[in-house]
Amino acid sequence: MTRYISTPSRTKEILETYGLRARKGYGQNFLVDPVIVEKCALASHCQDAVIEIGPGIGGLTEQLARHSRHVTAYEVDEDLIPVLADTLKDYDNVEIILQDFLESDLEGKLAELEKAYGTVTVCANLPYYITTPVLFKLFEYPEIPYITVMVQKEVGDRFAAKPKDSAYSALSVEAQFLYDVKKLFTVPGRSFNPSPNVDSVIVQFARKETDLRKEEIRAFYEMVRACFKQRRKTLYNNLKEYLQDKEKAEEALNACGIPLSLRAQEADTGMLYRVFEEIRK
Repeated sequence: MTRYISTPSRTKEILETYGLRARKGYGQNFLVDPVIVEKCALASHCQDAVIEIGPGIGGLTEQLARHSRHVTAYEVDEDLIPVLADTLKDYDNVEIILQDFLESDLEGKLAELEKAYGTVTVCANLPYYITTPVLFKLFEYPEIPYITVMVQKEVGDRFAAKPKDSAYSALSVEAQFLYDVKKLFTVPGRSFNPSPNVDSVIVQFARKETDLRKEEIRAFYEMVRACFKQRRKTLYNNLKEYLQDKEKAEEALNACGIPLSLRAQEADTGMLYRVFEEIRK
């Protein structure tokens, strides 16, 4: 019977063999629940090519390799490269790149993978400290139809939150403007080695159709962040500060049929985009 990398005993064996410990600086926690790992891989639409960020010792990478034609994994910890060469030696469809994903040429890699394999998706267990920058780098590329990531539960809650939820924020709007965001399932802290004090959640981002240019999306995001800048203030008060124009802010909200007393936490993505279109007229 195959002992997958993500089984507790195999993970322990690998860590002991190489004298490894999870490095806090890289936000490392090794997932030791093979059922969850395979479930995550299967949900990620990884049939053709898939990109992983932070493979660790290869637990998720192994399952992605079993279910896809090709895996490209970015690892920043050079000490893990020989480990991955060993743990994944039975899979000839895995490419490990020693590089900080945030500094990578994603455009070039996507073009290469699309030409060779077709559809490219992303599946990763993201360390807390790079979750947002990694996702916003990925959000720049509409050719990625699915992004499936494991993140801390509170972060996943923010991405998936709806208007009036306590977790609803600019991050919620920015994600949901471009994606259908769905929390797939929760991963308890005990599923990791070492076990963190918080649970995680698998979140999937399914890209919506849009013909907006990157510059327009960035400009909308800038306005959204301004609207959520002071959470206790009304949408109107935040917007007038952003525009430096009281009358323009009032006119835009009136044109959209939005009460001046409304707060950003009560406005959905479509409502905020209508305001954005109005102020650009």
